[in-house]
Amino acid sequence: MAWIVRDGEVLATAELADSHPARRRGVIGRDDLDGALVLRPCRQVHTFGVRFPLDIAFCDQFGTVLRVKTLRRRRVSTLVWSSAMVIEARAGAFERWRLREGDVVEVKE
Repeated sequence: MAWIVRDGEVLATAELADSHPARRRGVIGRDDLDGALVLRPCRQVHTFGVRFPLDIAFCDQFGTVLRVKTLRRRRVSTLVWSSAMVIEARAGAFERWRLREGDVVEVKE
């Protein structure tokens, strides 16, 4: 199990999708997502086949949050060229975590 951490504070548990099949599958077909899913490498996501809206955070190679977006079902995000990983969580999670652009997060395994 992995954790998403910001300034020593654990924000959520995380599943890692760092193989091509795991990234392609993502949260498609799931009824819920506890914690977060970390896709790496990743520069763009979609929500086709996802049953609920997602909060999406694009992060660079240092963990700096470049862009935060809520993506409704059946949508495609913009391409973020400098993104090295994406954090996905159920919509509303980032508000609870107070995750903002400019924050630096790390994934601890």
